[in-house]
Amino acid sequence: MPVVASYVYRDGHRVRAAPLSEEGLRLEPGQFVWIGLVDPTDEEFDILVRRFRLHPLAVEDALAAHQMPKVEVYGRELFVVARTAARIDERIAYGETHIFVGEDHVISIRHGSARAHNALRAQLEASPGELKRGPDFVLHGILDFIVDAYSPIVDEVEDSVLEMEQKTLDAFLTRAEIRRLFTVRRELLKFRRILGPMEEATRRLQSLDLPCIDADVRPYFRDVSDHVQRVGARLGGLNDILSSVFEVANLLEQQRQGGITRKLASWAALLAVPTAIAGIYGMNFDFMPELHWRYGYYGALILMLTICTGLFVTFKRTKWL
Repeated sequence: MPVVASYVYRDGHRVRAAPLSEEGLRLEPGQFVWIGLVDPTDEEFDILVRRFRLHPLAVEDALAAHQMPKVEVYGRELFVVARTAARIDERIAYGETHIFVGEDHVISIRHGSARAHNALRAQLEASPGELKRGPDFVLHGILDFIVDAYSPIVDEVEDSVLEMEQKTLDAFLTRAEIRRLFTVRRELLKFRRILGPMEEATRRLQSLDLPCIDADVRPYFRDVSDHVQRVGARLGGLNDILSSVFEVANLLEQQRQGGITRKLASWAALLAVPTAIAGIYGMNFDFMPELHWRYGYYGALILMLTICTGLFVTFKRTKWL
């Protein structure tokens, strides 16, 4: 089995390793076991199902993955699904952590999450006064560890959004930059989609009345829920900024296209004047006095130049050229 770590604890201190066997998972009063797994198979998970009498529906969810954040109660057993997130290049990669919590055990199962719990385990083991609270405090630690990873992602996305906002104001966005805007916006929408259920799950943990959840630990879940809310609020602000960037980019593009249209219209008007004058005096009718005027040719040129100069000056003043 892909076991990352499996240890027995008493009074906040690690007692021994806990091999996944009937003998290895036998616990004495006052002890609990914390088992960490990564992508276990059905067969490999059977021993834990038998030993801790895990509910079949929870086991099915834990093995199938692709679950949204939730909290489910099965008798005296608690099953929690949390979504992990990590930013890779311009995209956010998501994973899942499924957690079984009982009075004497915590079983965490990671799917698609590259962020191991070794640092969290070391942190909790360094504070035996906290770890001795039991499995419910380990559950809080795992959820807090997962949610803490959200903020750096939001920081990076925020930097990208503000950078693109400044680029929008300084110059016209290229096609690649516009594509990047849409990518960031899509990733924000995906991220916000998991935050709602995550907040609901952590909020529910505050009011659960189970033997495996001590009343003294419930306020800690409120802290996790508040953290999720803050992340959600920041994402909402970033989404508003992105919407503004799209609006500004659209307005600037319309302005640019309008400027091009005005320039084309101005040059068309300048070219139309000599064309019209030349067309009129190119008709060769007998009864056109100017055709027999000695200075008619020069007069036509001067007329063209005068009108075109007047139009050019006017267009320059109105910033059409």
